[in-house]
Amino acid sequence: MARRSTSSSTGRPTGNPSGPRNRTPQPVRVRRRTFGDFVKAFLAFVALLALVVGVPGALAMTVGWPLPHSAPKMDWLSQPIGVDTFLNTLTVIVWLAWAQFTACVLVEVKAAVSGVGLPGRVPGAGPSQLLARQLVAALLLVGATAASLTPGLSQLGHSMEGNQKGTVAAAQATPGLLAQQQEQAKSTAAALAEQAGHAAAQAQAEHGSTAAAHGATKYYRIQPPEGRHHDSLWEIAQRHLGDGRRYKEIYELNKDRIQPDGSRLSEASLIRPGWIMEMPGDAHGGELVENPDAHVSPDVQQQIGDYARTGDHAQQHQQQGGQHAGEDGATAQISVPSQRQAGGAGTSAHAHDASGHSSSGSASGSASGSVFGSAFGLSEALLGAPLLAAGLLATLGRRRRQALWQSALGAVGGRRGMEPPTPTGDAQDVQDALLVGADPEGVRLLDRSLRGLAAALTAESRSLPVVYAAWLSHGDLHLQLAQPAGKPPAPWQLGQDQTFWTLTRADAERYGDTDAAAPYPGLVSLGTMDDSRLLLNLEAVPGIVSLSGREADRAAVFASVAAELATNGWSDRMTITLVGFGADLTPLAPNRLRHLDDVDALFEAMEAETRQRRGALGAAGHDSVLTGRTGPAQHTRWAPNLVLLAAQPSAEDAVRLAELAADAARLGIGYLVGTESADLPGASWAMEITPDGKLLAPLLGLELDAQLLPAVQQRAVVELFVEADPERDPDGPTNAPPFLVDISEQGRPAVYARLVGPYEIMGLDTPDGDRSALLHEALALLLLHREGVHPRVLSSALWPRGVTEDVRDALLERLRAWLGTDPDGSPRLRADATGRLMLAKSVVSDLDVLRSLYYEATQGKGVDSRAVRGRLLTDALVLVRGPLLADRAEGRYRWLTHEIIDAQLPLLVADIGLALSAFHLEKDRAEKAIEALGAALKTAAADERLWNELLRATHATGDPDRVRALAADLVARSGARGLPPRTEALLDELLPTWRESAAATG
Repeated sequence: MARRSTSSSTGRPTGNPSGPRNRTPQPVRVRRRTFGDFVKAFLAFVALLALVVGVPGALAMTVGWPLPHSAPKMDWLSQPIGVDTFLNTLTVIVWLAWAQFTACVLVEVKAAVSGVGLPGRVPGAGPSQLLARQLVAALLLVGATAASLTPGLSQLGHSMEGNQKGTVAAAQATPGLLAQQQEQAKSTAAALAEQAGHAAAQAQAEHGSTAAAHGATKYYRIQPPEGRHHDSLWEIAQRHLGDGRRYKEIYELNKDRIQPDGSRLSEASLIRPGWIMEMPGDAHGGELVENPDAHVSPDVQQQIGDYARTGDHAQQHQQQGGQHAGEDGATAQISVPSQRQAGGAGTSAHAHDASGHSSSGSASGSASGSVFGSAFGLSEALLGAPLLAAGLLATLGRRRRQALWQSALGAVGGRRGMEPPTPTGDAQDVQDALLVGADPEGVRLLDRSLRGLAAALTAESRSLPVVYAAWLSHGDLHLQLAQPAGKPPAPWQLGQDQTFWTLTRADAERYGDTDAAAPYPGLVSLGTMDDSRLLLNLEAVPGIVSLSGREADRAAVFASVAAELATNGWSDRMTITLVGFGADLTPLAPNRLRHLDDVDALFEAMEAETRQRRGALGAAGHDSVLTGRTGPAQHTRWAPNLVLLAAQPSAEDAVRLAELAADAARLGIGYLVGTESADLPGASWAMEITPDGKLLAPLLGLELDAQLLPAVQQRAVVELFVEADPERDPDGPTNAPPFLVDISEQGRPAVYARLVGPYEIMGLDTPDGDRSALLHEALALLLLHREGVHPRVLSSALWPRGVTEDVRDALLERLRAWLGTDPDGSPRLRADATGRLMLAKSVVSDLDVLRSLYYEATQGKGVDSRAVRGRLLTDALVLVRGPLLADRAEGRYRWLTHEIIDAQLPLLVADIGLALSAFHLEKDRAEKAIEALGAALKTAAADERLWNELLRATHATGDPDRVRALAADLVARSGARGLPPRTEALLDELLPTWRESAAATG
């Protein structure tokens, strides 16, 4: 569909599909040089003179040469240390400190004079070099002549006092100068307030005619970035024309003219270091160069001369309407990566979408299939969000395991080993959608790829580049950088230009686990575009990201972003601050999600955190949180805080937000703010969500199919997590198994499958051919889910890369034929009222029998009869032959990673062993108790409760040698971790001398 048109700040439509238009930068107020600046420069000169010249002069006059004039003899070491020796040693230290500071001054001056990037770092001279940098900057920023020789420092002086919020290539504050950053924030707030009061004047200025040129033609050369500060046309106009709003005059003079690197200026927000800009005639300032100018190098003169001859061509090109503008220009700031050539590496017979799923996989999902009648679907929002679904599913599984393990700490009996509550209604549909839509392999590869990149850069002593976005396209990962960062480490490669780093899926699969910190935890999925999935790095955006649209549509985007950030698998630690929504989302990640009631609470929290982070970065000597995520400090700090403000802020609050966000990207803080209109003061990137689910960002050239989490699905997801909360109603009623079988002689099943141990099936003929393994796997999945399995869940489990409906239906028909019918003629594989696949009660597994026996022993007939309880527990333990599906083939049954049966079965076996041990110890049958516990330990060897009970049973035999032998075995098993505290306390009670024996053995 055509892109929806929106109004830009110039009043023109921005819906041109040929390319994005530039957002008019916000006006800023630049402080002129004052008398105080000259005073600071004079004081800086005096300080440099005193430190560089005065210190060595004073040392030479007062102390003299501190080192011996000849080689000392060995007896010098035994002489007492006198006052002279102490003073000479102290003098040497001062000389070394002076030499280090002088080296810092020379490095800073050389970098300032050369104007090439950041100065080099003097080893071990963080505070000294920072002081030298500030003194040199204060000295050189006064005069125009000095400014012309020091482009990096001259930009520093101006940029620190202006608003750093641009559009895409927005300038950001140079790190390290905290006082100037605070002044910058104040200037930003004042500028935004002035903007609101002078909107009419701004509009008139934007449509005014270009100022008449006078004097010689002047040129400006775009300077290389200084830290995280980048040159922009707005700042150039502010410095040299006195008004940032005149940036359009510079743009029109240079539009589509060939630059020294062969490219063209096609977007006002996209300029590159080394480009030349012709300036209006009234431009002023020491950084400008007139043509010809003898003060610049011959190479620069040649470039300016060549560029000057392109003026007529540019004017003619503009008269033709600019029809070809941008064809050879720079790529859009957030642009879809170039696709690989057909048949290239990594392609396969199936077309894969951005998540790695097969595009044909969706074909399996529209209905339950012709074999089983009525068609029904699942939440398309979650089916189309593979990374979000994988994160939610993994976190939900951990939560359910935690509930099982926590309940296992209680007394014998009760809920342990039993199924968690079975979801129903919307919650069941959402759980099925998570199972179908999740792409855990994609999450794993993304996480390993990013951590592998961080580890490789650390090994090369390189900092992490600023990443604005990541694209997952046909299995490959593309990182879009804020600026070129050189050649990426292998196996990463340069993409379509210097701002793209690309990793193929084949290379990503070779990455292993690493202990590197997560480099880009702020990446979050926004949607898909041209079969590519976009993840925006919220913490790297230079300012605020605004989201406009209807309230319900905005809420769906905010919920999706919050849920994925809270549960994603490519971050370590993170804080997500929710304001104006999401109080019910807290159960998803109580340790990550923080809900604040209103904007006032947000300001109170974030102003304090902003100050704290600035101070921490300064104290650690880091430029930004990215440099803090590599090296020794990578695991100690720099976790992002991403603020999601759903409610529209007032005009005054918007000013305060802009002030907070002015330096946020450097500090690892991101802001996503909802707004009713497209114009939010202080917003760097503006997005709009439409009623038809499109996420538009015309200034960035994006039109995405948005990733959403609508209100119904949001409530259902929260319900799943609330039901899995281990702290929820711990004394509530015990959940019965979902399927109880008749354990009497009359209850013999027609089909009996043994899953606990090697997989065996009785009552059915073995299928012939290669489809036997697939049929066995499908039957195992159905046996583990007696509540029913959605056909799409079954097909996605058996074919993770996708399958067509005809293949799935053919398998289901073969499975139904294999299972056969009951004596009454009803099929043993059927569909319930909702269309989910279910097995008849005549098809039973040993796990069903195991659960039923334990339930009857502890909550049924065995409660009132000791003899019945002992018989049922003994029969249950006999069924345990090993772990679940012990002989399953490698590469199959991958869906078990989504299950909690791996935690349920050991707990259930441990509960049976503990109950049977207690049954025998009541009659002082210690050997029988030891036998029962030993049988349970074969399946649940990591259960501490079994070992502690084994200690008690062994102690009950009255043989201290057996207790000592068991204690030694436990100590050997524990290794370097040591024994658990409860086991140590029990040994202290039963065998006080165990520590001595362990020490002697060790």
